[in-house]
Amino acid sequence: MADYRNCAGIILFNDSGKVLMCARADKRGRQWQFPQGGIEKDESPAVAALRELQEETSVKSAEIIISLNEPLSYTFPQKIREGLAAKGRSQYIGQRMYWFLVHFTGTDEEINLKTQTPEFKAYKWADLSQAYKRVIYFKRPVYQKACRLFEPYLDAFIKRAECPVGNIEDEKKEA
Repeated sequence: MADYRNCAGIILFNDSGKVLMCARADKRGRQWQFPQGGIEKDESPAVAALRELQEETSVKSAEIIISLNEPLSYTFPQKIREGLAAKGRSQYIGQRMYWFLVHFTGTDEEINLKTQTPEFKAYKWADLSQAYKRVIYFKRPVYQKACRLFEPYLDAFIKRAECPVGNIEDEKKEA
């Protein structure tokens, strides 16, 4: 039975408040996205997020600031599902994304996309409020929601205002 794949999505930001966008290596042109990847069996979403970040970008200098309590999901368009099926990867109809806002504490020299299995061919720093517009259409609503929910926390962190660390949904329940 087809299901959604559990993944961790990472919105990595630098001290200037810009977020890391990466261009997929397996696509022509520049198809941008945030680092993301599957959650392994018996692995927490937070551990998966930091592991995937390191595997895809070589970044180790990072700290999770806050996460979304509930995952955000998208469904692959039929054409993409057919392409996955042709490659023997048809068990998933989409992805269930657990999102993390992560502060990059290193320098750009740490970012290395020439990893053991390169997933990206280029990167750039972008404004959070515009980042989702650079993403492929079927992921865009999920990216837009994650960006919108994290934006006040990113702004507060950059301004060194009081920025609670933890989980966004848990804060709403306490209020």
